[in-house]
Amino acid sequence: MAGTGRNQGVAAVGERDANRIIEERLGNRLEGLESVSDADVLFFGGPIYPLAAEWIKDALESLHPKRKTILFLLETDGGVAYVAERIALILRHHHKRVAFLIPGEAMSAGTILVMSGDAIYMDYASMLGPIDPQVPRRNREGYVPARGYLEQYQRFVKKAEEGELTSAELTYLVENFDAAELYQYEQETELSIALLEQWLAKYKFRNWHETETQGKKVTPALRKQRAEEIARKLSDTTRWHSHSRGIPMDVLRRDLKLLVNDFGADAQLQAAVQGYYHLLKDYG
Repeated sequence: MAGTGRNQGVAAVGERDANRIIEERLGNRLEGLESVSDADVLFFGGPIYPLAAEWIKDALESLHPKRKTILFLLETDGGVAYVAERIALILRHHHKRVAFLIPGEAMSAGTILVMSGDAIYMDYASMLGPIDPQVPRRNREGYVPARGYLEQYQRFVKKAEEGELTSAELTYLVENFDAAELYQYEQETELSIALLEQWLAKYKFRNWHETETQGKKVTPALRKQRAEEIARKLSDTTRWHSHSRGIPMDVLRRDLKLLVNDFGADAQLQAAVQGYYHLLKDYG
């Protein structure tokens, strides 16, 4: 039912008051989370495209004073690898220590970005994903998963070598083959792996000095080897069977031997995260 002008004005005031109350509660819960984590807290939810880097840069530049650590809450379906690299550089410019907390999912380029942190926080329901960054298609709309595209192309090539390529598949290859586009996908895939190898060795393994099982001294070469192993496993889409398949905390710990902190094991931190995150999602 439509109201009168006066009633509409009262409704508008009520809506503003409700927004103000929720924003105040969000601010209070944010302060609580920052106190519990002893860190500046920033939440980003959305695709990792160029505008995301600008938004994060603006948010951090407006933050004064700054703590030593930033706790970056991330929720994303993925995006572009070079944007993840830029966001990592922005975070490192403003904070000495970077920790990522995944309340839900951080897939693809989100997983790449998470690997740039000194610490990763998840719980039993959190998910990372295979690293298969999105690449804009040349002269076409939309994005395509680079690794998945390359593997499908290589499958076609193998079938052609074995004389098993169907006429429909041959037609598709002839009509859609673009050497420059294929090279772009290869470069994006290699960039993703190179970033993980660099970041894991430099940040995540920085305080890894002794192996757990044999007590051996950890050398720079061993850090690099472990980083490469994790990068290759995460980029192996045949291992995970799907670009969008989530990888839970227990699998990351068991299969990749990746150190992941369980924020659900800390009742105070878990309550602070959930209180802020759930209200933020409901309000958004």
